[in-house]
Amino acid sequence: MRSSPDTGWYTVRCVFRWDPPRDVYEERVTRWRTGSFDQAIVMAEREAARYGSGGALRYLGLAQAYRLPDDVTEPGAEVFSLIRDSDLEPDEYLSTFFAAGGEFQEHVS
Repeated sequence: MRSSPDTGWYTVRCVFRWDPPRDVYEERVTRWRTGSFDQAIVMAEREAARYGSGGALRYLGLAQAYRLPDDVTEPGAEVFSLIRDSDLEPDEYLSTFFAAGGEFQEHVS
């Protein structure tokens, strides 16, 4: 792809579901160099279809894009952001959307 003044790096979060016997969901964030949010989503959805083509994994059709700042190579640079309106209190918000108890993650003590 030719570079243009609007070309930049985008990250796209896609959501998948693993079929039985796993019955789990996966969120992946991939990075794309392109000229718009729409192009980044198209590219990510093509990759999501390939990633989920093994039979046990299905892309659910949710893609959310974020344009990376130009200084993304700096340590601590933001690579994805999602802002959501919610009337939930902080603990309820986290347990509803992020820490519901079924996540596969390592814990740091």
